[in-house]
Amino acid sequence: MFRVRLNKHDRYLQELCSKIKDEYDSISTNVKISNRKRSLGEIDVIAKKGDSLDLYEVKCSYRITKAKKQANSIRKHFAQRIANFYFYCGATASIVLI
Repeated sequence: MFRVRLNKHDRYLQELCSKIKDEYDSISTNVKISNRKRSLGEIDVIAKKGDSLDLYEVKCSYRITKAKKQANSIRKHFAQRIANFYFYCGATASIVLI
């Protein structure tokens, strides 16, 4: 049997999903955002509960400044209304509202 070893970011992504899975109706990971001409980015986690969407950005270390920049960029290009945008730091296992 062939086993794929996950990198640190993907392990933290799975850890986050297991923490929040009971709070949402559905969870999507690694969702790409693009327009007709090019790729605009990727959202680590989109969590949906009813009509509300929460987005999560996963970082291996506490780099909230980079997560805030990505959040602003995603808000500009994402078509649906975002209720909350969270930053998840894998090293400290903390979730922070941006």
